[in-house]
Amino acid sequence: MYKWNKSFGNKGLKLCTALMAVVLIVTGCGSSGDTNKSSKELSSVDGRYTIDPATPSWKLDKKAETTDLTWYVNADWWNKDFGKDVVTKKIKEDLNINIKFVTGDDTKLNTIFAGGDMPDLLTILDSNSPVVQKAATWSLPLNDLADKYDPYFNEVAAKDTLNWFQLADGKTYGYPNYSNTQNDFDSGNIPAKTAFVIRKDVYEALGKPSVGTPEEFKSVMQQIKKQFPEMIPFGFNSIGTGTGSLGDVLQDFIGVPMETKDGGFYNRNLDEDYLTWLKTLNEVYRNGDIIDDSFADNGTAFEEKVKSGKYATMLLDGTPQQSGNLQIFLTENPGKEYVAIDGPQSTVGNQPTLNQSGITGWMISFITKKAKDPAKAIQLFTYLLSDEGQKLMNYGIEGETYKVNESGKIEFLPAIKDLQLTNADKFKKDYRMGEFMFFGHDRDKALSNDAFAESIKQMQEWGKGKMKPHFILENINPAQGTPEARGLTAIDSTWNTTLVSMIRAKDVATFDSNLAAYKAFLNDNSWDKIVEIRTEKMKKNKEKLGIK
Repeated sequence: MYKWNKSFGNKGLKLCTALMAVVLIVTGCGSSGDTNKSSKELSSVDGRYTIDPATPSWKLDKKAETTDLTWYVNADWWNKDFGKDVVTKKIKEDLNINIKFVTGDDTKLNTIFAGGDMPDLLTILDSNSPVVQKAATWSLPLNDLADKYDPYFNEVAAKDTLNWFQLADGKTYGYPNYSNTQNDFDSGNIPAKTAFVIRKDVYEALGKPSVGTPEEFKSVMQQIKKQFPEMIPFGFNSIGTGTGSLGDVLQDFIGVPMETKDGGFYNRNLDEDYLTWLKTLNEVYRNGDIIDDSFADNGTAFEEKVKSGKYATMLLDGTPQQSGNLQIFLTENPGKEYVAIDGPQSTVGNQPTLNQSGITGWMISFITKKAKDPAKAIQLFTYLLSDEGQKLMNYGIEGETYKVNESGKIEFLPAIKDLQLTNADKFKKDYRMGEFMFFGHDRDKALSNDAFAESIKQMQEWGKGKMKPHFILENINPAQGTPEARGLTAIDSTWNTTLVSMIRAKDVATFDSNLAAYKAFLNDNSWDKIVEIRTEKMKKNKEKLGIK
């Protein structure tokens, strides 16, 4: 998935505010009488099947009637159809279930926990929310469900992921999608999603120059402006309320350390190597090679420029999300397509540490204490996590939508491939491959050369060997609702505006004054306490994963 861009994890103040109310509501769930219901619901499956650790229970279950499950997804945009497309029709058939999807926003989530109808299954998009932290009060532990109904779940669920989401009682209640473990990174099957790209015609016209040092970078930008005046020399992901690809993405690209030498939290924004490159970007801006529009463009405006090849070079994050736009430009302009090159490099010799989806993943799903048939619910989790389910969700059904070629790779059948390229709406409606991804995983994209568009394959190839897990930095922020959390929100917002102001500074003195103001703001907003909290959480992350 490739998964939707990790920027979806940045939920903003609205989510935080709405979910604060949920803390009180969720905390109260235990007193509603449901806390003791788990022992009642973990009932015998005698008469339906006898569990077999070597066989998924959905293959054993002889329940005759169709099981109706209600699944709440805390995202208004989620496609609520079930059983109409190839993917969900097959799920319905194999498990003898019917799913009614209910969608909503944080207000609706509040209502559910305040006494509304609790669904059988529940998925939310913020693993740090109070709802997740209080999961033991309203959901069933996956460990117990697996032991009782479907031990094969433990064969398809990653142990590191289960440990990562373990609560204080030693049990795991939710499971995410796109949770990449160390083994996934080591396998080489997780593709890079970040690249410094340049139009091929520009690259060749300039003699395939290096842009690794600040001086080389500034020189090439000037050459581009002179030889290709109709282009914007350098572009980057839309900034919006964040930092686009000029914040942690650039830091990863030049390999800024993730921790201090003694294992504490390191403020990467103040790293001297990174600041050197920000000063370089400021000079490039003052030379007219970064335009003001790039700081104001929203995602749509940025994508239009990508689609039309307006940028000569870009530091691009989320290449799978831009693959369609890149493919349009490639198809219409053969020989001018964007290619990845080494780009800016560390001035102190650090190697790139490109990020990908981490072990926290994205959407996290639970089986609630109100589940009518917990056995069938855990069977569904097992099914979707299995190789069989992953192939179905990504590629459909062998012989109907894909075949396995001589090299052992999955290929869409010609008619399906053509539909994917020429009629995306019909492809989505009738087939839904690549969309129904509650337990989707990046590694399954390696099964097929059709998983990604041609436009980004060279970029992914360039990224091999340049990724490093950022596990130790996941979920380390202060708890929501605390003074430190409020301070961090203010600090992050200030950094976003400071970063832009520094790059757009009219001179070196203005650059330095903006930086000094940011440092002073840190001291005025409990920064030392925030660093202390983050350092402690980093240590706990290492303990969870056995990192020394």
